[in-house]
Amino acid sequence: MDIKTTGHSSVADEQAVLAPEVQLYSVENARGTRLTLSNCGAAVVSLYVADADGNLADVVLGYDNAEDYLNDDYYIGTVVGRYANRIAGDTIRINDRSYKISTRQGGYHQHGGVVGFNKKIFDAEPFSNENGSGVVFRYTSPDLEEGFPGEFRLEVVYTLDDLDQWTVEYKGVSSKTTLVNLTQHAYFNLTGNPAGSIDDHEFRIFSQHYLPVNPQQVPTGELAQVADTPFDFTEFRNIAGGLLRDHEQLALSNGYDHSFVLEKEHSAELKHAVTVREPASGRRLDVYTTEPAVHFYTGNFLHDIKGKNKVVYNKRSGFCLETQHFPDSPNHAHFPSTELKAGEQFYSKTIYRFSAG
Repeated sequence: MDIKTTGHSSVADEQAVLAPEVQLYSVENARGTRLTLSNCGAAVVSLYVADADGNLADVVLGYDNAEDYLNDDYYIGTVVGRYANRIAGDTIRINDRSYKISTRQGGYHQHGGVVGFNKKIFDAEPFSNENGSGVVFRYTSPDLEEGFPGEFRLEVVYTLDDLDQWTVEYKGVSSKTTLVNLTQHAYFNLTGNPAGSIDDHEFRIFSQHYLPVNPQQVPTGELAQVADTPFDFTEFRNIAGGLLRDHEQLALSNGYDHSFVLEKEHSAELKHAVTVREPASGRRLDVYTTEPAVHFYTGNFLHDIKGKNKVVYNKRSGFCLETQHFPDSPNHAHFPSTELKAGEQFYSKTIYRFSAG
């Protein structure tokens, strides 16, 4: 296996301008697939993969400058936590004790709070072993950061192998019983041209149920059948057709911004969650995860964002497949629990497998 891992303060082809404490790490496999990472938010900055003709292109959205990640409102490419997605209200209860958590206007917690993991500077350690090469990112979240109890020590491990698999592993432990729900918020566009839209991408989601939301984008608690709705991706379909259908949930979210149920009880077993095909390039993405849900977001609120290489991102420039637990789990007893007991080991794994043909 010929995989090289190097640390950089800049990457010439992206003209990155970084703050002194921010570093880039470039990982390349034997096929020429190249993954560029940053310790700012444990972000994936670029990911070059081949199309059916062997031409490499960057298939993720990102920024040229570290300052853009620190000022970003869209979580582009970063790790989200301590609690990804939403929790209704400003209070959680753990072990019969109440904790006030940070909220947005509207009265809900979103994606880790005011300064979530996406805006933290992680410690980073490149590695290479028999499974591939990559970077271990580490961050210690102090007790009561954004209101969550316990000092939470997190490791995020990114590995690229010669099978064109980008594996994301989360490992953590908390000094007190707490809530944990982590995800990777990469925006993909398999055309390699984020100036265009993702409308022609074809999606298959291995799910029979999705979670309807209220006007605050918080799940109602219902596990709704996808059958006979625009949320039925049990066979390949593109999003453009679904968005043409009149449906209250699509109107509430300005498009797809919903969690799809992969399992009702958390097994922690690796399972096939999603397959995405892009017809013009022939690129394909298969997602596998130990998580019980995948949140499908079609970039509905991207607008006039200055991304890498002077490309402007707009609505549906990219899509997210956020593997995670169900949003608002603390308020729904029938949702898989996101509670992590003091001293217990947290572990989650997601694989993004790329191919073309």
